Amino acid sequence: MFRRVLALVGLAALFLSLPAFAQDDDLFSDMVFPQDVEATEYVDSWGSLRSGGRSHEGTDLMAEKMTPVFAVDDGVVTIQQTHALAGRYLVIEHEGGWESWYVHLNNDNEGTDDGSAPMDLTYAEAVEIGATVKRGELVGWVGDSGNAEGSGSHTHFELHIDGVSVNPYPYLRRAEAAETALTVMDEVLPAFVITGEPADPGVNTEIQGVTE
Repeated sequence: MFRRVLALVGLAALFLSLPAFAQDDDLFSDMVFPQDVEATEYVDSWGSLRSGGRSHEGTDLMAEKMTPVFAVDDGVVTIQQTHALAGRYLVIEHEGGWESWYVHLNNDNEGTDDGSAPMDLTYAEAVEIGATVKRGELVGWVGDSGNAEGSGSHTHFELHIDGVSVNPYPYLRRAEAAETALTVMDEVLPAFVITGEPADPGVNTEIQGVTE
C-alpha cells in the first residue's frame, strides 16, 4: 500500500512539474487523455521529419486496432473526412477556438486489413458533422488508415489554436498524470477508511490516574 502512496506522491510531483503555457494552459486545462492510458504508448515526436519534407505536427498514440478513442473536451464535430494521408479522421472544435484532431481512425473490418470497413467501425454512433460531443465521450476507434498502413495502428493526435498546430505532448502527459493519479487515489484512499463500532460514551477510562 505504501508503494502506491509513493506512486501517488510521484504522480503529483510530475503533474506539478509539467510546464505551463499561459493561454494554451488555460485552454487545455480540462483536457482528458483521448485513449485508455494503460493500452497506449507514445513519445514526443513533434517536429520529426516525415516523407515529402513534412514535419510531424502531432503525437502518435500507439494502440491496438479498435481501441476506443475519446473526445478530450466538450465540443462540436466540424470535420469528418477521408484523406489519402490522414485516412479516416475527425476534428472537434472546442470553446475558445481550439481544435483536437483524431487521425488514422479504423477503416478495416474485424480481423482484416481490407480498408473497407463501414463507417460505424470508424466513428461512434451519432458522431457526425455538427454533432455536440462531451468530454470523455467515445468518438471512434484506433486504426491504421491512410499512410499509417505498415507503421502500426495508432491515433495521430493534434491540437490547433486558431488554425495553428501546437505540440500536444505536454498536455497529453498532464492529462495522463491526472487520470493516473485519480486511479491511484481510488485504490489507495479506501484503505485508510477507519471502520468499526463507536466507543460507548457511558464507559469511563483512566489514563495515568485521570478519569474522563
